[in-house]
Amino acid sequence: MPGADARARDQAAGSFKGSGMMQPAQRIQQNLLAARERKLLTWLCRRMPRWVTPDQLTALGFAGAIACFFGYALSGWGSTWLWLAVAGHVIQWFGDSLDGSLARYRRIERPAFGYFIDHSTDALANLIMLGGLGLSAYVSLDVALFTLAGYLLLSIHAFLAARVVGEIRLSYLAGGPTELRLTLVVLTIAMYVWGPVPLYAGFTLFDAITGGVGVILILLFIVQTAQTARLLTAEAR
Repeated sequence: MPGADARARDQAAGSFKGSGMMQPAQRIQQNLLAARERKLLTWLCRRMPRWVTPDQLTALGFAGAIACFFGYALSGWGSTWLWLAVAGHVIQWFGDSLDGSLARYRRIERPAFGYFIDHSTDALANLIMLGGLGLSAYVSLDVALFTLAGYLLLSIHAFLAARVVGEIRLSYLAGGPTELRLTLVVLTIAMYVWGPVPLYAGFTLFDAITGGVGVILILLFIVQTAQTARLLTAEAR
C-alpha cells in the first residue's frame, strides 16, 4: 500500500510537459523516518553496482508487490506463506524507494517520465498487494479494497495539490509510505503468530485494524481537501 513515494519523492515530481507546467512541486515530507531513510538510501546509492539502473529497481519493486500478493493469497494453504508477503514488502521498499534516489545520485533524472511511471506503477502495486491481502484468511476483500480506496483518494489529493498549489505532500500525521510498510510488516507477522482472531460473524481483528486505517485515510483526504479549498478560495479573493 505504499505508494506515492520513490521517484516522485526524489525527483521533486510535479512536471507536466503537456500542460506547460514545468516547475517542480515543493515536497512536504515530515514523516518520522524520513531523515534516517534518506541517509540509508544515500549509503546504498554509493555502493550500488554500475550495472544496476533505476528502471531495474522500479521493476524489482513491482516484483516485490507480486510476491506480497502470492504470500497473502496463498496463506490460506498455510500461514508460512505470510513470510513471502513480508519479504515482498522489503523488496518493494528497496526497489520503490531506491529507483529515484539512484537516478538523482547519478544525475540521470527523467522528471516527467519518472513522475508518470512511478505513480502508475505504485497504483497498480497497491492494488495487487491489498488485493492479495483481501484474498487471505485474515482480511476480507471488501475491507481491503475500502482501505485501498482511502489510500488512492489521499494520493489523488497529493497529485491535485501538486498542480494547483505547487506542493506534493508525502506524509500525513508524521507517517508516510515507509511507516505504512512497516505497519503492514508488523501486521503480517501478527497474522502469522495469532492467526485470524475472529471477532464477530466472520469479522476478524485484522479486518478491524485494516478498516480503521482506511477510515483514517479517508478522513485525512476530507480534511486536506477542505484545507486546500479554503486556501484556493482565499487566493481567489
